[in-house]
Amino acid sequence: MATNRTFTMIKPDAVEDGHIGAILEKITASGFRIVAMKLTQMTKADAEEFYAIHSERPFFGELVEFMTRGPIVAAVLEKDNAVADFRTLIGATNPAEAADGTIRKMFAKSVGENAVHGSDSDENAAIESAFHFSGREMF
Repeated sequence: MATNRTFTMIKPDAVEDGHIGAILEKITASGFRIVAMKLTQMTKADAEEFYAIHSERPFFGELVEFMTRGPIVAAVLEKDNAVADFRTLIGATNPAEAADGTIRKMFAKSVGENAVHGSDSDENAAIESAFHFSGREMF
C-alpha cells in the first residue's frame, strides 16, 4: 500500500503547557503512524533556516524568538494523503477560526502560539523532515 509522509512540530507553547501526550494521542487516533520523533530545542540559526521563507515578513523575529524559547517535539508522520489529512487535523492557523475538534482549536492560544506546525506540501514535508532527521532516524 502506498503511503506518504508529513512533518510536524509540537511547538514550545504546547510543550510548556503539557500537551505533548494529548496531541500525540490525537495524531495516532487519526490514523497516523509516527516514523520518527524527538524532543529537541531549535537554536536561533536553526529557526532562522527552517523559517527562511518568512524572513522578509514583519513577524519573522518574533517567530524565531518563539520557536527557540523552549523545546519542541519534531515528528515525521505516515498515512495515505498525509499532508492534506494532517492539515485538516491541525485546523486553521488562527485557533478562533479552527474547526471544533482540531488540534489548534483544542490546544492553541493564538495565531502566534498555535501549538503545532504541519507541512503544507509533499515537497516541504520531505525538506522539513530531512532538516530534523537523518534517513537512519526514520522507520
